[in-house]
Amino acid sequence: MDKGYDFIKPIGKHSIYKFQLIQEYVSSWAEKLLNTKMCNEIVFIDCMCNCGEYIFEGKTVYGTPVRVANLLSVVAKKYPDKKITLYFNDFSKEKVDYLTHFLPQNTENFTIYLSSIDGNILIKKLGRRFKINTHYLLVYDPFEAKIDWDAIEPYINGWSEVILNHMVSDTRRAIRTVKREEAREKYEMTYQVDIRELISLASDKNAYEQRILSIIENIRNNPRPFYIASFPFFNSKNALEYNFIHCTSNKIGFRLFKTCAWKVFGGHSSNKNIYGKEDQYRFDFVDDASSFFEDSECYTVHNVVEYVYRNFKDANKVKLNNVWDFLYNHPIFPVDKFKNIIKNELKKEYGVKESKGFLIFRDEE
Repeated sequence: MDKGYDFIKPIGKHSIYKFQLIQEYVSSWAEKLLNTKMCNEIVFIDCMCNCGEYIFEGKTVYGTPVRVANLLSVVAKKYPDKKITLYFNDFSKEKVDYLTHFLPQNTENFTIYLSSIDGNILIKKLGRRFKINTHYLLVYDPFEAKIDWDAIEPYINGWSEVILNHMVSDTRRAIRTVKREEAREKYEMTYQVDIRELISLASDKNAYEQRILSIIENIRNNPRPFYIASFPFFNSKNALEYNFIHCTSNKIGFRLFKTCAWKVFGGHSSNKNIYGKEDQYRFDFVDDASSFFEDSECYTVHNVVEYVYRNFKDANKVKLNNVWDFLYNHPIFPVDKFKNIIKNELKKEYGVKESKGFLIFRDEE
C-alpha cells in the first residue's frame, strides 16, 4: 500500500525470520491456551509495533501486528466464548494510523486497541490491572538497546510471557563512543550497570547477553518454575543483530517456542550461515572422540543428537520419556516435531536401538 510514506523502510531477511517466529508461536500459543478451562481471555501486546509494512527486495512484507491480528481474528471465530484482545502501540501516530489499513475489524470477542504513546507507559498501565483467567503475551521489540525493566517486571512475574528483543548490535557498535548523557543513561538502564563496566566489555556479545539474562533472573520474585530461551538473529553479513529472548513460567510455552524457532530456521537454532558445515565430521584428539561440527550460535540436529548420546551413552536401556524430559529442559534444543529425527539419527550415527518405549544405548554384556 506504500504511497510514498517515508517511514516504510527496507528490511533484512533476519527481520522476516523474526516476524515468522512470532507468527508461528502465536498461532500455537493461542490455540493451546484457549483450549484450557482456566483461560477465558488472551491478550497480545506489541508496544513498539511500527507501521506494519516493510520492503524486502522490492516487495511488500507485513510485520508482526498485521500477521498476528489477521491470525487471531480467525482464531477468535473458533472460540466464541473466549476473548482475544490486542494492543498495538507506536510512539508515532502517523505509523499507527497507517497500520489501521491492514487490520481486521473488531468483533464481539475480538478487540484491537491502538495507541501512540511511549510503549513503556502503555505496558505499565496494563501491568497494574491484570485480570483473572487472562493470559498475556508481551512483545517488547525496541529498535535499539533500550529496555525499561520496571515496565517489563510485572509480566515476568505474572501469568504472562515476554518476547524480548535484545538489540546487541546497537550496544557493540556504539558503547565505546558514548558521549551524550542520554545515551549513557540508556545503556546503564538496559544493563543495570555503570557505563565504565560496559565499555570494558567492548564487543563481547556473549557478555551482554548474559547480563540481560541475569537481570531477568534477578527481577523474578515468583516461586513458580521459570524458563528462558534465547535465539540469535544474524544479518546478511553473518553479523549478530539481536537476541530474541522468550521468558515464561509455562513449560509448555517454553518447549513450544523452541520448536517454533527451529522450524522457522529450517532445522537450525538460528539463521546464521554456517556454509554447509552441519554435516562435517571432526576428530577430537583431546577426548579421543569424533563429533559433528558445532557452532554455539547455530546448532543443528546433529548437535542435539550428540548431546543426547554423550549423556546416555553409558546407560543400557533408557525410557524414551526420560530422553525427551532431558531435552525439554535445554534452553535451546527442541523436542516436539523433532522426536523421529532425533531417534533416527541416534540409530544411524551411534547404533542406538529402540524397543518398546526404550532406547538401548549399549547392549548388556
